[in-house]
Amino acid sequence: MFSLILQTKHKSWIYLSLLGICFISSPVLAKPDSLKEVTDANWEEILTGEWMIEFYAPWCPACQQLQPAWKEFADWGEDMGVNIAKVDVTEQPGLSGRFIITSLPTIYHSKDGVFRKYQGARTKDDFLSFVHDQKWKAVEPVSSWFGPSSFLMNSMSALFKLSMFIRRCHNYMTEKLGIPVWGSYVIFGLATLFSGLALGLLLVFIADFVFPSRRFSSPDYYPKKQTIDQARLIQQQEDATEADGEEDDEEEEEEDHDEVWRKPRGSPEGRPEPRGQAFPDDALRKRVVGNRGEEEEEDT
Repeated sequence: MFSLILQTKHKSWIYLSLLGICFISSPVLAKPDSLKEVTDANWEEILTGEWMIEFYAPWCPACQQLQPAWKEFADWGEDMGVNIAKVDVTEQPGLSGRFIITSLPTIYHSKDGVFRKYQGARTKDDFLSFVHDQKWKAVEPVSSWFGPSSFLMNSMSALFKLSMFIRRCHNYMTEKLGIPVWGSYVIFGLATLFSGLALGLLLVFIADFVFPSRRFSSPDYYPKKQTIDQARLIQQQEDATEADGEEDDEEEEEEDHDEVWRKPRGSPEGRPEPRGQAFPDDALRKRVVGNRGEEEEEDT
């Protein structure tokens, strides 16, 4: 009986010990990771709330030195109401192009979709002071033209994704398929050429569909065109005929005018001019004008 009581007490102590271990270890196992990871799939989450985002690369020595301080800062994020996140630019090329990451590590602060680039010291206390004291208000925000959700940055993101896709294809062809490097370049060159031709043809078809030509839009295009051309040709012929007629009339008038002055004239006194004397037209005009002047003086 006494041994039974001892065994029961021993088992109860074991159960209590196991239960205590479970209670002690359960908060540690249930605690979520305070450092979030932003990808091309969930990046729109950073447009709401307050965020501190680090852009890094695993091969970057400066990024590796920053990781301990950044993780300690992330442990304070939940208490301060700030989301602390990181972005691996080698795995997320779209976000690298969307934020124009030119140096590593790069840190951005976001408040309700307004982004500011962090330029301060990179310690846990400096990060806490930047957020708690709201020092980010003194930093000029990124222009809306260069915001991550703008059309320009969406285009840059697509371009970076395309470049990463081409790089992966190049690595696959050279490493997996055994194609030489120059062969890979030739393949990409031909692909670029044919894709450009296809895009050009597509644009031509779209332009013809949106703005169709007259010859295809109207069945009476060719008859109307012939009628207009014939009318234009007839008008030109008439204009040319009128111009020739005017030139002929002018020539006839000039000939008549010359014949008038070339007719033989008598002397002002009524005496015939002696034959064999021929006065030029200018001399004859002067003579006639002079005689008229003398007659007027006599009358007066």
